[in-house]
Amino acid sequence: MSKTVTASFSCFVTGTDTEIGKTLISTAILHALVQAGVKAAAIKSVAAGAHPIQTAEGEVWHNDDADALAQAANVVLPRNLAVPYLFKAAAAPHVAAKLENVAIDIAHIRSSYAQVVEMADAVVVEGVGGFRVPLTDDTDTADLAQQLALPVIMVVGLRLGCLNHALLTADAIAARGLKLVGWVANTVDAGMPFAEDNVAALSARLSAPLLGCVPRLSAPLPAAAAAFLDFSCLPGWPKSA
Repeated sequence: MSKTVTASFSCFVTGTDTEIGKTLISTAILHALVQAGVKAAAIKSVAAGAHPIQTAEGEVWHNDDADALAQAANVVLPRNLAVPYLFKAAAAPHVAAKLENVAIDIAHIRSSYAQVVEMADAVVVEGVGGFRVPLTDDTDTADLAQQLALPVIMVVGLRLGCLNHALLTADAIAARGLKLVGWVANTVDAGMPFAEDNVAALSARLSAPLLGCVPRLSAPLPAAAAAFLDFSCLPGWPKSA
């Protein structure tokens, strides 16, 4: 394996499941970096679920998560680097890829990351789904995270079952030799009973620091989420942040 290139601050954002707020937290990280005066870029490693938008240049396919990341960053990337793989079907990556006769190659995503590092001081790489979502018949997002070898931030969706999902995900991260440098509790179910008790239970069991608890926001905007988070303990985080 070739040597991994790293920026002054880079991280891989994963989650305990799909639809638990990875993109919201990733954009919050980007917002904080931009506010600190850092050249920040974002990569949505694999985006499944796209819709066409008519432009002056013709029809262009967009993914909402990838667009949100691009809007929160202040480094404008070519589309092929910002989203190495974009699929039309809203399905598991390996399924969506097969529908378009494409084979997801982790080396291609690593190459995209290496190029983006040359253009920015900080890079946020967002995974897809949970930590072990299949990419091909024999690789998954854990393999991607392992090959990128970046510090990992885990987003825990606060809802019934989150304790088991979070602890299993943390174990899977450690099993790949990766460093979990922080985790975020993001409220998915606003009516979840004993939410604070669940956060306390995870805080007692996870060695990584809790970066903050994000409530159910009326408008899930990067600045709104960032207001509930503190990233200053993250390795390589700008001192001015």
